[in-house]
Amino acid sequence: MKTAITAIAAILLVASTASYAYAEVPTWVKSNAGWWAEGTISETEFLSGIEFLVKDGIIAVPPTNVSSETSDGVPTWVKSNAGWWAEGIISDGEFVNGIQHLMMTGLISVSLNDEPKQMTSTESQNTDSKLAALEAELEACSEIVKAYKRIDCQKPIEKAIALYDYQMHAEQFSVGPITYYWLGVGSEGNGFEITSTGQPILSVRMLAENTSSEIVSLNCTSPQICSYDVWDGSKAFKYSGMDFTSGQIALNPNDSREFNILFGPNIGYGGTEFEYDPAKDYLFRIAEPFGSASVPLNLE
Repeated sequence: MKTAITAIAAILLVASTASYAYAEVPTWVKSNAGWWAEGTISETEFLSGIEFLVKDGIIAVPPTNVSSETSDGVPTWVKSNAGWWAEGIISDGEFVNGIQHLMMTGLISVSLNDEPKQMTSTESQNTDSKLAALEAELEACSEIVKAYKRIDCQKPIEKAIALYDYQMHAEQFSVGPITYYWLGVGSEGNGFEITSTGQPILSVRMLAENTSSEIVSLNCTSPQICSYDVWDGSKAFKYSGMDFTSGQIALNPNDSREFNILFGPNIGYGGTEFEYDPAKDYLFRIAEPFGSASVPLNLE
């Protein structure tokens, strides 16, 4: 059951809106759909996993009536759909339609009119269905024997967990097609200190998410030619180090990535030495062709 729940949790992290339009299914889920189509997950595990997720409220589905046309097994076309969806041949909605067909034909028995179970405030605070499903799926990846498949399974889920953490806890700055997330000074990867030699060191770690349907690039090719700097109200400070690959981070639609920028000693190439004045307010500035924003740093 554990394997079934974790595998199907990834496949069915979809929710319905008031009009029951299908939400976009995360791209990393497709590998799991492909494994089911290949027979890695059995039919019994597949059906049991779906029932558990619906009953437990991890997924929401449109009202579905059981028809008189019942079935003793998963139709071949539903399994084929999973494989085609994993390969990008059919849409998210077409794949989810196949899941709903399983409910209509009685292969999945779930009452959508059941009253939701009551939870204590402590349980409510400690229970997060989406995060639990992601963590369970990550755990399931460790059961994959082949190293390359295990790594392919783990990486996108780890990225999804990181994005979820940012979405829940970080400040958000929408700049055109990109949403920037920042957890603040003192969080992992974000620090400010003054060394024994008196040199202020500021490290900034952010996550950028492409919420558009187009490929978008973040640009920083050198300290002088970079879309990111720090501003103290009168002077711009250029970076001392960054981890942009070849001066650019290309994000596919719905993709996200963390990036790090360090401000400190002047490394040349148009750079500047970072200076700190406690009487000034510092901003991390974003100035991309697609938009701009200023993030208060609150340095102390």
